[in-house]
Amino acid sequence: MTIRTRLTLLFSSIVSTLLLIFCLVIYLENEFNRQREFKARLREEALTSAEILFGKEEISPDLLKLLDKNQITVLTQEEIVVYNSKDSLIYESGTDYLTVKPEIFNQIRQEKELSFQKGNREVLGLVYNNGKENLVIIASAWDKYGLSEQRNLSLMLSIGGFLMVVIVCLAGWFFAGKSLQPIQKVIKSVDNIGASQLDVRLDEGNQTDEIAQLAQRFNKMLDRLEKAFKLQRSFVSHASHELRTPLTAITGQIQVSLLADDNPQELKLMIQSVLDDVQQLNRLTNNLLDMTSIDSDDSQTNFKQVNLAEIAWQVRDILLKKDPKNQAIIQLDEQSDLPPEVKGNEALLYTTFLNLMENGIKFSGNQLVKVGFKINPKDITVTFQNGGSVIPTNELSTIFESFRRGSNSRNTKGHGVGLSLTQKIINLHKGKISVQSSENEGTTFTIVLPK
Repeated sequence: MTIRTRLTLLFSSIVSTLLLIFCLVIYLENEFNRQREFKARLREEALTSAEILFGKEEISPDLLKLLDKNQITVLTQEEIVVYNSKDSLIYESGTDYLTVKPEIFNQIRQEKELSFQKGNREVLGLVYNNGKENLVIIASAWDKYGLSEQRNLSLMLSIGGFLMVVIVCLAGWFFAGKSLQPIQKVIKSVDNIGASQLDVRLDEGNQTDEIAQLAQRFNKMLDRLEKAFKLQRSFVSHASHELRTPLTAITGQIQVSLLADDNPQELKLMIQSVLDDVQQLNRLTNNLLDMTSIDSDDSQTNFKQVNLAEIAWQVRDILLKKDPKNQAIIQLDEQSDLPPEVKGNEALLYTTFLNLMENGIKFSGNQLVKVGFKINPKDITVTFQNGGSVIPTNELSTIFESFRRGSNSRNTKGHGVGLSLTQKIINLHKGKISVQSSENEGTTFTIVLPK
């Protein structure tokens, strides 16, 4: 069932229910007034007959019957009967339209006045004292004109209500379609959007109602998708290039070594060169896998308390084993008694420290990197400073993009993946990373991680 149909049914049901209640109230109110007015007329007829029969100037019952038959105000099939205290009939106005059971007399005497309906006749019984005894007077008649008006009213309300329901259904269908028209436009626009048309955006209409808000959210999602697709294409392009280069070099060196008759020393140097290329390829592959893992948020399940100082010392030992000329100075925060611990993924944070410390040594010129800790109550700040060549100011904003390398790294091996991976890891830990570079201070990377 479509939304338009559901809205029409809901709208029609609500209005129809209210209309039915309205018609019932009118009908019942009119019926209540009819019964009250007719009861008042029966009371007047009964008391009038009693006054004439038992008043100061009494007339004979036969004459009263004659007057009842010929007066203009007489009710349809009107009958007035009078019973004495012994429940004996002492007067009857005309045709025997009504038969009264004995228990009715007792009920009338108890309640002094009793009204009820028998068949299509309205009946009113009351107690009247003629000065000698309490008489029971019962007046009954058929409210021919009142009931006819009620039937006409019910017919009019039924037909009018049915026509109103039909009109409401048609109006509900029309207005539901009118209200959902912007959604139809959104659907048509969405159908035209594909992987090659991610630059298409939905019409946001008046930019205030819920449909416009939905279009705005969808456009924001398209912005993110378009950006993700562009990054993916760029990533695939650069990754293919970066992977092809070492593989081509390895293949070429192996082919040359197979064809050439080199001495063992030269062959050993060639194998060492191939090993270096394989290690670079392995490092690139691991970084790419780490980036994929972070994008899929698989690493969030492994968060635990991690000591950042211990990771820094572990990375320092690895770098010294790799090359004894490497230098890493770690400066802890001596002004704080708090441990340098955060809640995070130990393997990813190790990769972050390895990338930043290795880059610091690689680009420092003297193979020296300084790692400083500052522990605050809510976060930990770690700086990685080296005195190497300055990164141009216009490149600082793009230094964290995938496969983007600064102009100061042209003669240094690398793939431009490490800093991008580092930023993803820091973002995953709800932290911040920034870089500053100047002639006097060198280049400093600063990360801030919440405790």
